[in-house]
Amino acid sequence: MSITHAMIEFVPSIFLGVPDEGTALTILPGHKMVLEGRGKEAIRIVTVGGYGAILVTIALLPLFAIILPPLQNIIKPYTWIILLSASIYLICRLSHGKTSLFYSSAIFILSGILGWGIFQTPISSNLSLMCLFTGLFGISTILFSLNQNSIIPHQSRFYELYLNKDMLKGIFAGGTTGAILGFLPGFGPAQGGILAQEISGSDEENNTKNFLTAISGLNTSDTIFSLYCIYLIGNPRSGIAVYMSHIIENFSINHLLIFTFASLVAVSISLILCLKIGDSFSKFMAGVDYKKLSIIAILLMVGILYFFIIIYNGPILYLSLALISSTALGLIPHYVGVSKSHLMGVLIVPAIIIYIQMFI
Repeated sequence: MSITHAMIEFVPSIFLGVPDEGTALTILPGHKMVLEGRGKEAIRIVTVGGYGAILVTIALLPLFAIILPPLQNIIKPYTWIILLSASIYLICRLSHGKTSLFYSSAIFILSGILGWGIFQTPISSNLSLMCLFTGLFGISTILFSLNQNSIIPHQSRFYELYLNKDMLKGIFAGGTTGAILGFLPGFGPAQGGILAQEISGSDEENNTKNFLTAISGLNTSDTIFSLYCIYLIGNPRSGIAVYMSHIIENFSINHLLIFTFASLVAVSISLILCLKIGDSFSKFMAGVDYKKLSIIAILLMVGILYFFIIIYNGPILYLSLALISSTALGLIPHYVGVSKSHLMGVLIVPAIIIYIQMFI
């Protein structure tokens, strides 16, 4: 399920949240291709990238098994320094001028304070994370898109995709970067995207295809590597990995082989599903009222959140305030023109504080 989700989630992420042509340069490259009527081509690029990165990660597993366990013991006391240094680098790397640097830093710090504050409460971490991420990355993004003249143009039936040397480089970058993300707490695909660009030598402005290949690759490889971390370093790095660690008490090499085989089967089937669903989705979205769809999506997210709040007896007023605060904070990057990846401070800052408390 986790591998399948990592592959197929690119379909709605590429076709939803498309603004008008005037803001095309500020959005994800997959959306740009949709605006150009190249949605089917974009789906094929991310599918190839995701599938290839899984193969790269599996092929490099013996190397990771040799290097990571001893490396984990060495760098663990310095993890907070690595996280802090990487965060500062990413803030500077994604900023264009002093004003952008100020807003990026402020958003990172404010999201970190929000995360640390809600994690100090006795509220279930499941509810807390669901509430925060719904506001920071879900509702806020769709609300902003409602202010645009959103329209999805007719998607071309004709497309060309050649697996060249640069795309292979993007696949390798995605596979290796996903492993690095699985090793560092608090970091996600948003931060890994910058690292993947550095490794592949591409960026979203100059080489859209290679950029998409690397981004999709790191997303799927991060998923499988988070499971491998249970065996390699005894520490699950994702929600599904945590559940698996509860189900399997003694994780052995046999479980690792089962996970690998299951991942290969899942990613192979998902490749076909992603292509079929992507093609169907491109036809379906052309005739949909995007504004109504966005409103329905917001209502659905809010409804699901409050459903679980009631089920787990969570404090409705407190979590409502957290949802409003996180949504407001999630809107700021859109209006000041900085990357939303800085909002990952909601996880990175608490992780830094915890590691400082553990080793200092």
